[in-house]
Amino acid sequence: MVYEKLRDLTEEATRKSGFEAVNFTVEHPANLELGDYASNIALVLGKKNGQNPMDVAEKIAEVLRQVEDNSLSRIEVASPGFINFFLSKEFFSKSLKNILEDKQFGKNENLKGKKVIVEYTDPNPFKEFHIGHLMSNSIGESISRLIEWNGAEAKRACYQGDVGLHVAKAVWGAVKNKESGIKNQEWGKCYTEGAKAYKENDTAKKEIEEINKKIYDRSDEEINKLYNEGRKESLEYFETIYKKLDTKFDFYFFESESGPFGKKIVLENKGGIFEESEGAIIFRGEKYDNSLHTRVFINSDGLPTYEAKELGLAKIKYEKYPYDMSVVITGNEVNEYFRVLLVAMSLVFPELAEKTKHISHGMLRLPSGKMSSRTGEVISAESLILELKNAVKDKFKETRRDSDDKLAEEVAVGALKYSILKQAAGKDVVFDIGKSISLDGDSGPYLQYTKARINSVLEKCRSLGIESSANGGQNFEIERVVYIFPEVVERASTEFSPHYILNYLVEVASRFNAFYAQNTIADKNDPESPHKAAIAQAVGQILESGLHLLAIPSPHNM
Repeated sequence: MVYEKLRDLTEEATRKSGFEAVNFTVEHPANLELGDYASNIALVLGKKNGQNPMDVAEKIAEVLRQVEDNSLSRIEVASPGFINFFLSKEFFSKSLKNILEDKQFGKNENLKGKKVIVEYTDPNPFKEFHIGHLMSNSIGESISRLIEWNGAEAKRACYQGDVGLHVAKAVWGAVKNKESGIKNQEWGKCYTEGAKAYKENDTAKKEIEEINKKIYDRSDEEINKLYNEGRKESLEYFETIYKKLDTKFDFYFFESESGPFGKKIVLENKGGIFEESEGAIIFRGEKYDNSLHTRVFINSDGLPTYEAKELGLAKIKYEKYPYDMSVVITGNEVNEYFRVLLVAMSLVFPELAEKTKHISHGMLRLPSGKMSSRTGEVISAESLILELKNAVKDKFKETRRDSDDKLAEEVAVGALKYSILKQAAGKDVVFDIGKSISLDGDSGPYLQYTKARINSVLEKCRSLGIESSANGGQNFEIERVVYIFPEVVERASTEFSPHYILNYLVEVASRFNAFYAQNTIADKNDPESPHKAAIAQAVGQILESGLHLLAIPSPHNM
């Protein structure tokens, strides 16, 4: 990539200028008037050596100007000491041609030969697939695709809590209501009733804890029947949501599998890594790091906790798929638990701990606040998507566009995923339905509409016999951003941060729409039309690839 070449040239020029090697950056200025790339090397050297950065920059720039490279048009020095690089017309023409010839422009092989397993979404049977799961799914699916675009084999995994107190609470609710043939939403109501009773009624609490033991040891026929029905119903329902979100998992893991195995591992390491305390088995994290705390791995009832199950899961995953990296995506409410877990894992399975990358995300909130299934105020993913679909249909009516159900759902999913992915994963997202479906520039539908507009323009070009050509007589500003796509893909993958892709696509779409407003692209009497069509084709190709990486649908027409 060109920035790598510019970095090498700058290092060489710095050496020839008599300066020592230092760490520096070569980045894109926020303002294109200041160049296509800028380096801060003179600022770093000036501070280190007590010299005027402008003098240092001029000295290095003078050496750089002597380099014969047709990808550069000029090099300038700007206050307080930046070296600014301006790329040439030849470079932009060649880049445009490369994009048109490479339908997978932006892919690289940085992770070629690597095997990566990405665990995300993780809804629990017997409970609603709620809006929080949409956060994990959107982030995890995009990260999986980014890893694939960087050359690795990515396997998608979903880990689900099919045992535990939440299941016992739901089964207790079903037993009390003497219900059978319960559907997923009704299981959610049973869970809510059980959760409330567990908190407020000591007798119910004991009954639920007894049911929990029976679920683990499979000792009660009636409980087994209800449990089997609920688990099957929940998992089948979850598949309908995954389909809407364009996710297809390679592996499904369950706590009923990881729990017993995790318990076995803890017991095998009792007296060394783990110790007994008040009938439970614990791990004293503070022994290894003062910022950690003690966590229970097997409770006083002899049941494995979240931490023990996760410990077992790491090994089960590796035995199923010998990975080079395991990416685990969770809500940030388990950050401290996970820190303790990774230390314990480093002692039990050191090679797996080194391969594990934990990414946490914030909460998805509506303007009214966080939604929780513990209080019965949960908003399901399905209901939110439906509400968005209806809002999209109403929006289309305002603009006199017809909207079939499939298109409305694609736009709704795009609006939702955009809202989740537009910022770094660790932050909470306040989701506003009205803003999410706006076509004014900060939304998924805006990107989708821009891509659909390009499809329409290119169809008109074809009808007029205009063929795309990268050999134009002039350069347009939009050409100064399209070639950057591979850099953005690489950074987003390296930092596990899809928001870099999204923010880049918004900039590309914005600049294209400005270009579209100022130029007639499909004009057979304009000698520049083939070049303009090539620009539209390149932008459309990048938008399509970028939307794919974000797992946002790209409707052909809108």
